[in-house]
Amino acid sequence: MEDLGLVAWPPEPIRTERLVLRASGPQDRAAFIELLASPEVNAYLGGPRPRDELERETPEVPERWPGSFVVDLDGAMIGQILLRRATGHRRPAAVDKADLGYLFLPRAWGSGYATEACAAALGWFDGVLPGEPVVLTTQSANVGSMRLAAKLGFTEVERFEAWGAEQWLGMRSPGTPSAGRDREVRGL
Repeated sequence: MEDLGLVAWPPEPIRTERLVLRASGPQDRAAFIELLASPEVNAYLGGPRPRDELERETPEVPERWPGSFVVDLDGAMIGQILLRRATGHRRPAAVDKADLGYLFLPRAWGSGYATEACAAALGWFDGVLPGEPVVLTTQSANVGSMRLAAKLGFTEVERFEAWGAEQWLGMRSPGTPSAGRDREVRGL
C-alpha cells in the first residue's frame, strides 16, 4: 500500500455531527496500541499483536502519513480511518485504486461512529481526488463490516479466498452517496 500521492497533508480537521477526523499526535499513542493489541478489533485481521511488542515499536507519533485519520470523540481517539493506494493488492480489480480501511475500539462499536467517520473521510477524498473509485476488502464473515460497506455505497466486485477465509471486495464509484453524506461535514 502507498499513500495517496500529491495530497496536502495533514488537512484541516474534518468535523462531523459528533466526531473530528484529524492527523495523529503523541496523545494517540496509547489508543493505537490498544487498537492493535485488541483481540476483538483484530478478530478478522489475523489476530492481535503482542502489547509488549507494540510498546517497543510504536513511534511517539504513530500513523502520521497521508490518508491516515484519527477518529476523535470528545478529545479522545476512538478509531482510525485509512485511505491508501492499493498498489500491491492481490486482486486486479483493486490495484492502484484508493483502499478504505478502518479500526474502532470496541467501546465505540454500535453507535454509528464508523459510518459517520468513513462517510466524512470519503467526502474529503472525493474533494481532493475527484473521480477516483475506492475499494474496500473485508472478510465476508465480518457482518458489521459488510453492513458498513453497504451503508457507504460499496457494491460487490468479487469474493475470494485469502488468509484462510472468504474475503469480500467492494467498490464505490466516484460520487456515490454514502450514509451520513447529508450531514454537515466541514473543516474546523
